[in-house]
Amino acid sequence: MNTRRVSTAVAAAGLSSFALLYSPQPVLPQLAAAYGLDPGSASLAIGVATGSLAVAVLPLAWLAGKVGRRRVILWSVLVPALLGLLLPLAPSFPVLLVLRAAQGVAIAGFAGVAAAYLADQLGTGRLAGAVGAMIAGNSVGGMLGRLGAGFAAGPLGWQGSQFAVAAVALVCALFAAATLPATLPATQPITLSATLPATQSITLPAAARPASAAAPPGRVPGRTWVVLGVPVAVGALGMGAFVAVYNAAGFRLSAPPLSLSPAAASLVFLSYAMGTMSSATAGRLASRLGRTPALVTALAVTVAGSALTAHSSLVVIALGFAVLTAGFFAAHAIANAWVTAEAPPHARGRAAGVYTLCYYLGSGAGGTTGAVVYGHAGWPWLIALTSAWLLLAAAAVLATHRLHRPTAA
Repeated sequence: MNTRRVSTAVAAAGLSSFALLYSPQPVLPQLAAAYGLDPGSASLAIGVATGSLAVAVLPLAWLAGKVGRRRVILWSVLVPALLGLLLPLAPSFPVLLVLRAAQGVAIAGFAGVAAAYLADQLGTGRLAGAVGAMIAGNSVGGMLGRLGAGFAAGPLGWQGSQFAVAAVALVCALFAAATLPATLPATQPITLSATLPATQSITLPAAARPASAAAPPGRVPGRTWVVLGVPVAVGALGMGAFVAVYNAAGFRLSAPPLSLSPAAASLVFLSYAMGTMSSATAGRLASRLGRTPALVTALAVTVAGSALTAHSSLVVIALGFAVLTAGFFAAHAIANAWVTAEAPPHARGRAAGVYTLCYYLGSGAGGTTGAVVYGHAGWPWLIALTSAWLLLAAAAVLATHRLHRPTAA
C-alpha cells in the first residue's frame, strides 16, 4: 500500500472537514447583524455543529464497522461540503442551524473513523507518520477555514465567505474520494482514536497484548475510572473556555475602539500555529516535569493568556491570544494522553471516545455560554468566567494527584 497516497488522501479529508466545522467563527458578527442576533445566539452556529458532532461520533464509528470505514469517510467529507454550499442560501437563522447540525453529524464520521481506517490500511509500522499527517490536515484546515472566511467576508460578505470555504472544501473532498483506497481486511484488530489535533491512542485486543500490559498491581479499576474523569473534565472545561474566547473575539475586535475589519480580525486565528507547536512539545514537558505539574502549568498559561486579552492594546491582545492558544493545546495534549495511559488496556478505545465526546460537548456548551456572557456583561466578565473554568480544572488535577499518590506509592 502506498503510504503517501493514503496519508495525503486522509489529510485532504481532514482539511476539508475542519475548515467547514469552524468557518462561521470569524463571521459571527456579520451573522448577528444579518439575522438580528446577540452574540450568544449567533454563537449557536458553532455550538450546534460541535454538539451534534459529539453526539454522533460514537454511533458513526459503530456504523463504520458494519458498512465499511471508507464508505463512511467518503460520505463524511462530501456531505458537509455540499451542505456548506447551501449554507449561504439559508432564508432564516433556524434553517442555518439545521444545516450546521447536519454538517456536524456528517463530520463526526470522519472524526471517529479516520484513524482506524489508517490502521487497517497501513498497520502499526507506518501508522505514526500517517496519523501525524492527518492531525496536521485537521489543524491546518481549522486555521485556514477561519482565515479564509475572515478575508473573504470583507469583499463578499458572510454568505460569499462561507461559499468560498465550502468550494475549497469540496475540491479537497473530491480529491480524497478519488484517491482514498478501498478498505483492506484488517489483519490485526486495532481500535484507534485520533480525532483531534495532538490526539492519538492505540488499543490492542487482550490476546495481542503482553502480560506486562495488564493493570499495575494495586490499581483499583473503579477508582481508575473515577480518576479518568479528571482529564476528561479538563478537556471539556478547557475546550469550552477556549472556544468561548474565540467565539467572542470577532465581536471584540470589530467593535470600537479597535474597529478591525473582518480580514484583520481573522488574523487572530494565526495563533493556532502556536497551538500546533505547543501540543507537539507537551509530551516532552510532561516527561520533564511530571504529568500533574505540566498540566497545571499549561492551564495556568492559558489563564495568563486570557488575562492579557483584556488589555486595551492590540499588540498585547494579540500576544494574549497566542499565549492562551499555546497553553490550551498543551493542556489538551497532556489530558488526552492521560486518558490513554491510565485507562484499562482493554478499554482505551472507549476511554478515548468518551474524551472526544466530552471535548466537543464542552466546545458547544462552553462556547455558547461564553458568548452569552460576553453579550450581556462584556469581555472582562467573559475572561473571569473562562478563567474560573480553567482554575477549576487545575484544582481537580491537583486534588486527583493527592488522591492517587498513595496508590502509586
